[in-house]
Amino acid sequence: MPCSLGVIGLGRMAQAIVSPLLQRGDFKAGEVLGVVAHKRSIQRVTEQLPSGVRVVSVDDPISADVWNAPIQLLAIKPQQFFAFEGIDRQGKPSKANSPPLLISVLAGIKLERLERAFPEHVCVRAVPNTPAMVGVGLTGLAGTQSLLNDQKLAVKKIFQPISEVFELPEDQLDAFLALTSSGPAYIALIAEALADGAVASGLPRLLANYLAHRTFYGTSLLLKEKDLHPGQLKDMVASPSGTTITALRHLEKVGVRSALMEAVILAAERSRDLA
Repeated sequence: MPCSLGVIGLGRMAQAIVSPLLQRGDFKAGEVLGVVAHKRSIQRVTEQLPSGVRVVSVDDPISADVWNAPIQLLAIKPQQFFAFEGIDRQGKPSKANSPPLLISVLAGIKLERLERAFPEHVCVRAVPNTPAMVGVGLTGLAGTQSLLNDQKLAVKKIFQPISEVFELPEDQLDAFLALTSSGPAYIALIAEALADGAVASGLPRLLANYLAHRTFYGTSLLLKEKDLHPGQLKDMVASPSGTTITALRHLEKVGVRSALMEAVILAAERSRDLA
């Protein structure tokens, strides 16, 4: 069966993108060819995907077929990208009405660099975040000027089942990544710290973890459903001389707000450095 979707790198994010497409029937399993770095990864990755998806290692001659697919998802680590620059890929793009579409989810690798490495492709940068793994992600998209309308629709169709999609100028993707892609790590760190505080105050560990997670979930839903500014919700909770305002005073004193702002700024700067 011809390859309709080629996937270079099949980590958790690539699996989160590909699996819903197969479950929805947008692609048949036999039309998807995935390439991984090592043979030892094939079985593990195959077990995570719907039956019938072909997965091969990069040293398998069949892997060259991935470059014949009309849509290709590049999902390797940014540090591995240099291997694709200045080399002769064995496969040749299929002869079609439009050039093949390369969708890169690599942090920091800009469109100009993608176009140099893949001159025969139309290139798109996608920045999804890890909540896409449970269908509630956020994805930022930026494409080259050669991106056709039907290709733009094809890219959106890939990410809309798992995330809300935002079309952005490329120069905004680093900030988008710093907030949405790195953000779950900040939130997880805060959740862990809050649970630790509850344990120190007398709650059992499992209960403290559960309550911290549910507090984040409920707060996020409340902000969204009631269309509240975060400051409004803070003021709703912080009563005069109460427990919350006392705690907030301490957080302001130790610079938590500033630390979180700087974390986002530093992550954005690091994304630019990767370019």
